[in-house]
Amino acid sequence: MSLVPVNIMGVGLDPNNTPIVMLREAGGERTLPIWIGQAEALAINLALEGVALERPLTHDLIKSMLDGLGVKLEKVIITELRQGTYFAQMLLNADGRILALDARPSDSIAVALRAKAPILVEEEVLDSQGLRDSSKGQDDLAERLRRLRPEDFGKFSL
Repeated sequence: MSLVPVNIMGVGLDPNNTPIVMLREAGGERTLPIWIGQAEALAINLALEGVALERPLTHDLIKSMLDGLGVKLEKVIITELRQGTYFAQMLLNADGRILALDARPSDSIAVALRAKAPILVEEEVLDSQGLRDSSKGQDDLAERLRRLRPEDFGKFSL
């Protein structure tokens, strides 16, 4: 299990106005787009911009609960892509006891930003789903991202 640290490039919209969070390999050339919901996009953007609302959002509440219980979010790991859906785990440290909680990547990222916890991606996920910058640079990557659709990342089945 090899983990790759990533940074959040930002949240954008695909051609269908569906939010995408863009994770960039720290010190590398791969970018992982993950389609997310509107509420999670707002929560991630607010955290990236350092905006604190008068009343907490769900992710702020989760962070406050963890703090109140003396539990630390150690890291978030994007673990796999299965049938078109990404999966993640939040690793919590409760008095030296490590707890792994399954969570959606978007929620995990929103909490990680508030807790200033690292975000990592399984190497296999980044290898299979990450977009590599070509020698053409950022313009080429941006163009490839504009053409992407959620279904390009695996078949969905019910």
